[in-house]
Amino acid sequence: MHRDLFSAPALGFLRLAAVVPQLRLGDVWFNAHEARQALAQARAHGCALALFPELGLTGYTCGDLFRQQALLDAAREALGMLAEETAKLDIAAVVGLPLEVEGRLFNCAVFLCVGRVVGVVPKTYLPNYSEFYEMRHFTPALNVGADHIQIGGALVPFGAGLVFQDSTHPGCTIGVEICEDLWAVEPPSGRMALSGATLLLNLSASPAKLGQANYRRELVRQQSARCLAAYAYTSAGPGESSSDLVFDGHALIAENGALLGESQRFEFERQMVIADIDLQRLAHERRLNRTFAEAAGRAQARSVSVSLPLTELGGRLFRTVPALPFVPANPAERAQHCREVFAIQSTGLARRLRHVGAQRVTIGVSGGLDSTLALLVAARAFDALRLPREGILAVTMPGFGTTDRTHANALALMHALGVSTREIPIRQAVLQHFADIGHDPSCYDVTYENAQARERTQILMDLANQIGGIVVGTGDLSEIALGWATYNGDHISMYHVNAGVPKTLVRYLIEWCADEVFAGETARVLRDVLNTPITPELLPLKDGALQQKTEEAIGPYVLHDFFLFHHVRYGFAPHKVFFLAQHAFSEQFDAATILKWLGVFYQRFFSQQFKRNAMPDGPKVGSVALSPRGDWRMPSDASDALWREALEQIRLALHETPAVG
Repeated sequence: MHRDLFSAPALGFLRLAAVVPQLRLGDVWFNAHEARQALAQARAHGCALALFPELGLTGYTCGDLFRQQALLDAAREALGMLAEETAKLDIAAVVGLPLEVEGRLFNCAVFLCVGRVVGVVPKTYLPNYSEFYEMRHFTPALNVGADHIQIGGALVPFGAGLVFQDSTHPGCTIGVEICEDLWAVEPPSGRMALSGATLLLNLSASPAKLGQANYRRELVRQQSARCLAAYAYTSAGPGESSSDLVFDGHALIAENGALLGESQRFEFERQMVIADIDLQRLAHERRLNRTFAEAAGRAQARSVSVSLPLTELGGRLFRTVPALPFVPANPAERAQHCREVFAIQSTGLARRLRHVGAQRVTIGVSGGLDSTLALLVAARAFDALRLPREGILAVTMPGFGTTDRTHANALALMHALGVSTREIPIRQAVLQHFADIGHDPSCYDVTYENAQARERTQILMDLANQIGGIVVGTGDLSEIALGWATYNGDHISMYHVNAGVPKTLVRYLIEWCADEVFAGETARVLRDVLNTPITPELLPLKDGALQQKTEEAIGPYVLHDFFLFHHVRYGFAPHKVFFLAQHAFSEQFDAATILKWLGVFYQRFFSQQFKRNAMPDGPKVGSVALSPRGDWRMPSDASDALWREALEQIRLALHETPAVG
């Protein structure tokens, strides 16, 4: 039973292939056998469904050969053979061929599923311009009379308004359109999506022209985003006629605006793009998108029931699972990402300063990552407002666990940035507080730690009152998610500039600042800060060394940021978060380690909501945010019982199945 946790339906994945087969123009049987071999290849990779190009059984550029009965008959016969092959191979396919219906010829996509023809979709928009003259041979779907046709002795649904609802993969409903349909002002796929289609298929024959590939790629990607769907596209290859045009064989698979896979173009050999579509992810996006929800009821389509064969994951995924979902892997994209985030942070603070009429701020600077970023943001905000940086009162407050390295870096950074500097040690004040409340200073418990955090916050608040300014908060999104902050201590500020920035992104933002924004001594200090261990510095040093490292206590931030992203952004169940983490961190953490820290994540995420419900204002910078005013509204006393039970199911499953990855 527990093995089902990691099956494709339980995880919400559907594996499909977009195929660009070899082609002999007009040689139906060669093309049919090539399709059969491609189907076998796709099924060997665990695919449930394969998509082929427009008029792929005959070739798109047959011209007046479409008037030949021999060609039309052979295509119908080959279709029957392929239907039988889908039963033998246990796979579904969508293939293109010309079909005569009621004395008219239609350019059709035929849906085959494990031995049956389950539906036929004719092309809606026929190009009839420049090099294309489809209306010479074909009739558009708008002129269809019949809603069923006879194929192989069976009565089959026929029409452009079909969607195919799969009973095997929950959340999978398929819509089909053909080439030019996508180029229309209102593509049929839009109406299909509003009728529930989560996977859109396009059989195409688009020739190669200068700039066409980029346009085509963006069209597919954008349509998948507009429809909150996956969109698979495959176009005829170089086997088509080259009398006036060359066909490049372009296959693409996109999901909600992200490109999952793309073929090599201009290849005579078979090309195949395979991707695992995340149906649960798409369902989550649609539930959140009220614009989609309000429009969906207006669309109508005929639903056809199908039962696709099971996707067989085989312990791997045909999609990238980034270990750092908040950080783009491409350096140029990452730099642009950092530039945008930094601008949002600094503009948010500048706007708040203008609103309250303040020209001074206080900020605690420890020499660690978060306070360093907050100080850089404050400097940029003051520059934007044309205020002197001396208005930033940066305060370092050495305590029992402060190291020489962080202390030196804090002071060096303040001086390099030209801000006002104060050093206020907190040891004596905290010891006095311990005496006042009767706490043994040799007892290194939560009281010992939190008293220091609250003393620092009190100092910053009182200094802000003295100078007529506000306190800039330094904690990040990851700490907010885990509740790794002292309530009414570092948890509180007057504007929380890092509230939307996860720990894994903080590092790259500081690195980007060192590379592109700041130079000289500032850049040198920033690079040393990047190499400093993450610690709250609340426990005394032992022989000059740290006794407290955050990630040893609560777990690696790379894991927690991964868990946070998939838990909040997509609402994934624990078994799916765990499965994805195994793939993302297969070379870094074993299954037991991932499961251990996943349990810590859920426990802390639920138990620490009361801190988030009282968090100060701060700018949202990405798709994951935890502000109780807009992005995450959860009762402080919500139970985590379902999530704890799910973790136990994972533990049982790990004893029954080998690890994935």
